[in-house]
Amino acid sequence: MACSFDLFGGYNPRLARLSILNKNEKLYHLPVVCNQCEQAYCLTVCPAKAIFRKEDGIVHIDQDRCIGCGLCARYCPIDMILMDPENKKAYKCEMCQGQPLCVEACPTGALELVTPVKTSSSPENRSNPEAKFAPDDRETN
Repeated sequence: MACSFDLFGGYNPRLARLSILNKNEKLYHLPVVCNQCEQAYCLTVCPAKAIFRKEDGIVHIDQDRCIGCGLCARYCPIDMILMDPENKKAYKCEMCQGQPLCVEACPTGALELVTPVKTSSSPENRSNPEAKFAPDDRETN
């Protein structure tokens, strides 16, 4: 909810850029944020070219260019692009410019920012013998 305060000026879970997925009769609570997809559908389908990737890899939405058509939200495979109920423009998690407010505000420390590890199943590593893998991803004899 810290991001809803940053974006909308008030704490509202329905306007947060993070959602909580409840599994197994609400025994598990999993935070879900934008994956910053390598092949981002939202970026591809935006007719206004309002969605772009910065050098740090984070996908951003330019509010000035967004026309509010909702195609990005419709094509997001994890439903993490939302439409602002007031201005009808798209918004999503943009990692708070590298310092996620949700991580800082989490009172229990349950949220953390992690960097993805390349695995042998990643498409870019299948043919790369030099790729470095996570310890659990190595084949054992």
